[in-house]
Amino acid sequence: QGQLVASGGGSVQNGGTLRLSCAASGVIESHYCLGWFRQTPGEEREGVAALYILGGITTYTDSVKGRFTISQDNAKNTWYLQMNNLKPEDTAMYYCAAAPARVGGPRCGLSVVAFGPPNLSYWGQGTQVTVSS
Repeated sequence: QGQLVASGGGSVQNGGTLRLSCAASGVIESHYCLGWFRQTPGEEREGVAALYILGGITTYTDSVKGRFTISQDNAKNTWYLQMNNLKPEDTAMYYCAAAPARVGGPRCGLSVVAFGPPNLSYWGQGTQVTVSS
């Protein structure tokens, strides 16, 4: 069974930069979606960015477009979320995720259900990002 380990969170000031990493063991194949989600207390987990490996297609939620970039290092079975120009509203626990892309429909959506089959999805443990004003 695969395992994801997220790292790179921290505390920065408004306008700062962080780079999150997610290291996977034994689960990533070319037909997979890789993603980053975030969650604040009392709110649902929301998708931030997703990458469909086979097509190299990336998707971002509107609030992070132009500021965040998702990328993958195939050799290291690792993917990243480069976060620039961070804002206080980006404060959240960030989770990485991986799942086989759905067949015959939209792939790698930015919700927990749309990202991939829930029973086949893998999740990291979360890394806290705090942005102060």
